Amino acid sequence: MKSRLWALVAVFIVQVLYGLTFTFANDVIDGGFIKPFGFILVRVFFATLLFWCVSLLGPKEKIDYKDYKIFVLAAIFGVALNMLTFFKGFEYTTPIHASVIMTVVPIVVLILSSILLNERITKTKALGILIGFSGAVILSIYGKSSQAGDNIALGNFLVFINAVSYGFYLIIIKKLTYKYHPITFLKWLFLFGLILVTPFGFKETISIDLTSFNSYIYFSVGFIIVGATFSTYLLNPLALTKLRASTVSTFLYLQPVIAGIFAVVMGSDTVNLVKLVATACIFCGVYLVSKQPKVHIADLKKS
Repeated sequence: MKSRLWALVAVFIVQVLYGLTFTFANDVIDGGFIKPFGFILVRVFFATLLFWCVSLLGPKEKIDYKDYKIFVLAAIFGVALNMLTFFKGFEYTTPIHASVIMTVVPIVVLILSSILLNERITKTKALGILIGFSGAVILSIYGKSSQAGDNIALGNFLVFINAVSYGFYLIIIKKLTYKYHPITFLKWLFLFGLILVTPFGFKETISIDLTSFNSYIYFSVGFIIVGATFSTYLLNPLALTKLRASTVSTFLYLQPVIAGIFAVVMGSDTVNLVKLVATACIFCGVYLVSKQPKVHIADLKKS
């Protein structure tokens, strides 16, 4: 029970970090300090470096040859396609739009989990997703940013691709989280991811002008590397060893709430009754989906 509670706390921390990332990433990219693909290469390079350095202190595990193709597939959906479409989408859309679009992930994961992992879709889970999604829709209607992007439709589409890609990633890594230590899994995941994103981001990376950075931009880039990449990718596999993939993904409903709260703190948004109702719906949805059903021990082993 305690291990499950810690897993839920880990997933919550992941969503807090991601929720803050929307604003930081948008400020760096919209400010022209780093172009999207260059930002991804910087992010993946330093995260890869961190994971390999930490792995020196971790267990020495040998990867089964047959699992390398799964690592490559996870790197495509969890690093390359996921990050490239997400940051490119920020060129055209806004943090509020992006955070709301990410709420399609639980629906994608729930469907994929049912098909690929044989996870049972209970009435409680379905109700939780419906309530949580309703809250996210309310936020999307009443929480639009005053600064529109150049092409909102294209930006939203790219973030949608990112969301679906992330859903595939959570499904793909489910079995690997039981087989390998998280550090072992992540150091190889990011190494393959680095190879994949380098051709896309190399030109934009070498054109970065560090003299244009101020302390806020340095902090934003550092936060995204350490907080929104190293920490989140480390906590998610740990959570997946104790929780269903559909439960982990449903916590993404918290992202619009966190993004909205941060916007209020930064003075770019205000609180009203509608937003409070939307927030309550999202938390209720997360609770219903994360609530552990009463099942037999044999069913628990299958999950």
